[in-house]
Amino acid sequence: MQSTQEESKDLTNPGASKKWWAMLAIGMSAFVCTVDINIVNLALPTLIQSLHTSFATIQWVSLSYLLVCAAFILIAARLGDMWNKKWLFLGGLILFTIGSVLCGTAPNVGFLIGFRVLQGLGAVLIGVMGSAIIAEVFPKEERGRALGIINGINWIGVASGPSVGGLLISWVGWRLIFLVNVPISIIAILIVALTVPDSVSREAKKSFDIAGAILVAVTLSCFAFSMTTVQNEGFGSPIALILLAIAAISLWCFLIVEARSNSPMIDLKIFRSVELSFGLLMRLIVAAVMAGMIFILPFFLELVKQYSVQQTGFLLAVTSIFTAVIAPIAGTLSDRFGSRIISLIGLVLVVFGYLAISTFDTQLTVLGFIVRMILLQVGLGMFTSPNSSAVMGSVPPERLGIASGLLSLSNILGQTTGLALTGTLFSFLTTINANLAPKTDITEAPIEALVESVQMSFRFFVPIIMLAIVLAGYLLWLERRKEQAAQTESTIDLS
Repeated sequence: MQSTQEESKDLTNPGASKKWWAMLAIGMSAFVCTVDINIVNLALPTLIQSLHTSFATIQWVSLSYLLVCAAFILIAARLGDMWNKKWLFLGGLILFTIGSVLCGTAPNVGFLIGFRVLQGLGAVLIGVMGSAIIAEVFPKEERGRALGIINGINWIGVASGPSVGGLLISWVGWRLIFLVNVPISIIAILIVALTVPDSVSREAKKSFDIAGAILVAVTLSCFAFSMTTVQNEGFGSPIALILLAIAAISLWCFLIVEARSNSPMIDLKIFRSVELSFGLLMRLIVAAVMAGMIFILPFFLELVKQYSVQQTGFLLAVTSIFTAVIAPIAGTLSDRFGSRIISLIGLVLVVFGYLAISTFDTQLTVLGFIVRMILLQVGLGMFTSPNSSAVMGSVPPERLGIASGLLSLSNILGQTTGLALTGTLFSFLTTINANLAPKTDITEAPIEALVESVQMSFRFFVPIIMLAIVLAGYLLWLERRKEQAAQTESTIDLS
C-alpha cells in the first residue's frame, strides 16, 4: 500500500511527471483529432467528386469512424484501468498516424472507409487515455484547470476545422487533410514517450471480460447506427427499429453478464455514486441539445439569411472561440470555488442563451447573431470543464480510465441522439408550418416557415436543459449538506 501511495505522489510531482509536457502532447493529440473530424465532414462533397462515388457511400467515411468510436470506447476505457495508460495512448497515436497516412494515399473510397476505421481506433485510445492521464498526473487541486485547457483545445479544433479544411482542400486537395495530421502526431508521440510517466494499475492482474466487451460493442454500435439511420429515414425506418431492438436486447444481456462477472467490463456499483451518474446524465443532455443547435444553425444561416457556406463556417467558428477561451478559466474557477456551482452557473447561461437564439429572425444582423451566441457559448464553456472535473473526481484512481470512457460515451450518445431527434423535430415543424406534403424537402419551405421552425426548435430545448439544471442544483445541495455534516462532526470531535 505504501509503494502505491509513493507512486501516486511521484506521479503528481511536477518535476517527476513533467505534467505540462504531458499536457502539451495530449493537447496536440486532442487538437488533431478534433480538427480531423470537422475537416472530413467539410470535405465530403469534394470526396464524392474526386472518388467518383455517391453520397450514400461517402457518408460511410464519417459513419465508420463514428461507429468504431462508439463501439470501442468502453473497451478502451477498461483496458486503461487494467494496463499502462501511457502505452495505450502511444498505441492510439501510432494507429491514428498510420491511419492518416493510409487515408491520405487511399486509391478509392473503399480503402478510405477501411482506413478511417483504423483512424477511429486510434482516436478512441487518444480520447479516453488522454483525459485519464491528465486526471492522473495533475493533483486534485489543479484538475479542473487541466481538463479545462483540454476542453479549450478541443473547441479551438472545432473553431479552426472548417476554415483550415477549406484552405487545404482549395489549395492542395483533399489528401492533405489527412496527411497534415502526421507531423503533429509524430511530435506528440515523441513528447509522450519521453515525458509521460508510466501508470501502475491495481486492476492489472484481473482478466478481461470478453463477453462483456462484445455485448457492449454490439449495443453501442447498433444504437449509434440506428440514430444515424433515423437522421436519414426517420423513426419509422424498419432498419432503425431493428437496430434499436438489437441494441436493447444486447444491453439487457450485457447487464446480466456484468452483474455475474468477477472481472466486469464496468463495475455497475460505480453508478451508485450520484455524483457520477448525474454528472454523466447532465453531459449527455448538454451534448444532445448542442448537437441539435449545430444541426439547425446552418439551415437558418444559409436558407434564411442566404449566407454562403464560407460565411456560415466563419460565423460558427468565431462563436466557438468564446467557449475555447472560457473553458480553461471555468476549470480554474472550479478548482477554487468547486465544480458544482460553476457548472450550475454555466447551465443557467445556456438556458438564457437558447432563449436568446430562439429570437432569430429575418432581420438578424451578424452582430446580433454573435452577441446572442456568446451567451450560449460562454455557458457551455463554464459547464463542460467543471463537469469533466467532477466526473473524474467522483471515482478512485483505479477507475479513471472507465470514468473518462463514460464521459466520452455520454458525449457520443448525446450527439447521435440529439442529431436524430432534432432532425426529426425540425423536419416535422417545418412541414407543419409550411403546409408541405409529407417527405417534401424542407429547403422548399418558405422563409417564414423556416424561421418559425427554428424558433420553436430552440424553445423546445429549454425545458430539456432545465432538467440538467435540476440535477446540478441537487448535486450542489448534496455537496453543501455533506460539508455541513463534516463540519458538525468535526466540532463534536473537538468538544
